[in-house]
Amino acid sequence: MSTTHVLAPVAGRAVPLQDVPDPVFSQGMVGYGAAVEPPHQVTEAVAPVGGKLLKLMPHAYVVMTPDNVGVLVHLGLDTVALGGEGFTAHATEGDVVTAGQLVISYDVPAIVAKGLNPIVPVVVMDEREADNVIAGESVLEGADIATGAHLFTANK
Repeated sequence: MSTTHVLAPVAGRAVPLQDVPDPVFSQGMVGYGAAVEPPHQVTEAVAPVGGKLLKLMPHAYVVMTPDNVGVLVHLGLDTVALGGEGFTAHATEGDVVTAGQLVISYDVPAIVAKGLNPIVPVVVMDEREADNVIAGESVLEGADIATGAHLFTANK
């Protein structure tokens, strides 16, 4: 069994995944994890784990660890509809990134101005067992979390 420590890709208020106002995330359809409600300012989103940047879209990215744990960071809800507006990539798909490395700048005020929710779900891709993801203290308390702080642990 491998243990993966997943870091907060952005600062803000840590939120249990079931509280994300989108059933695709809250019901674990994509996988289990946690989320962060970012402050309404331009925010730098970092890699939550080290590994290969398997997928990079303007509004989301997946980092695959050396243990083959894929971690998805989704910047806002329904933000795919923006076609990249409000996002600036600082890495390239296929890059090897370290945990905490800048991946995308995220213009939260622009997203909010479009009427979209800026919350950032972070999930272990295709994880079907909720018990394999152990939320960090900040998630359980709904506390503020710093970029790069422990968000949750994934056991595979």
